[in-house]
Amino acid sequence: MKAIRRIMMIMAASLMLAACGTTSTVPITGRKHTLLVDDAQVLSLSKQQYGETMKKLTLSKNATNTAMVKRVGQRLATAVETFLKANGGANELKYYEWEFNLVQSNSVNAFCMPGGKIVVYEGMIPVAQDEASLAIVLGHEVAHAVAKHSAEQLSNQIRQQYGAQIIGSVLNATAGQNTAALASLIAQTGLSFANMKYSRDNETEADRIGLIFAAMAGYDPQVALSFWQRMAASSTTKTAEIFSDHPSDENRIATIKKYLPEAMKYYNKAKK
Repeated sequence: MKAIRRIMMIMAASLMLAACGTTSTVPITGRKHTLLVDDAQVLSLSKQQYGETMKKLTLSKNATNTAMVKRVGQRLATAVETFLKANGGANELKYYEWEFNLVQSNSVNAFCMPGGKIVVYEGMIPVAQDEASLAIVLGHEVAHAVAKHSAEQLSNQIRQQYGAQIIGSVLNATAGQNTAALASLIAQTGLSFANMKYSRDNETEADRIGLIFAAMAGYDPQVALSFWQRMAASSTTKTAEIFSDHPSDENRIATIKKYLPEAMKYYNKAKK
């Protein structure tokens, strides 16, 4: 009897935890997800982490490449803002403070923090080779921000860490009343927006959304195929997809081929 009662309590508590979230719809894909943290909280924490992260990095001294990163980034940001305004998302714009930086590092990498804080490492430039391919990189990172993947992963962390335990500080944080409590949770889990591990589904979704935003910004989305082929060739290690948060190179390229007809419609429209 006690076991049954305990199971019932756990189920009820789990439902309470799920119910306290807010349902959000991902632009472009229309996927719905329940977030336990609100946009204002995530933006505040992102700005704090971004400031701390940039103190540890050195801005690139290459003026030409820096200007290209900022130029491509701003075109993508404008495309995102235009799309959101045209599709009932104008209220979302206050949660974006776009910033695009190129930093010194040979790493072939880039990352995005919530609110549009995007950093590209110099090692990415030779692989991208041209502005359109860089737009594929930045479009993918912008997509993570627009799809609120960081908030989604943070919500998952809260669910996993606390399970059925309904703790006051957690509920206050998810209701948007206690950002400090949420910051404490992030510190406890060691979560960093700069090194956020997204699910393979998130990565695939970001590929699709990023491709479309790049097309909206006037960049040919077809360059994504050759870019990801170069990325695959530049990889020093191969990890089986089942052991990786990212899709395998082969699956990613195959999936992008499926997205291209949709993206080309936006590109052809942008060219008119």
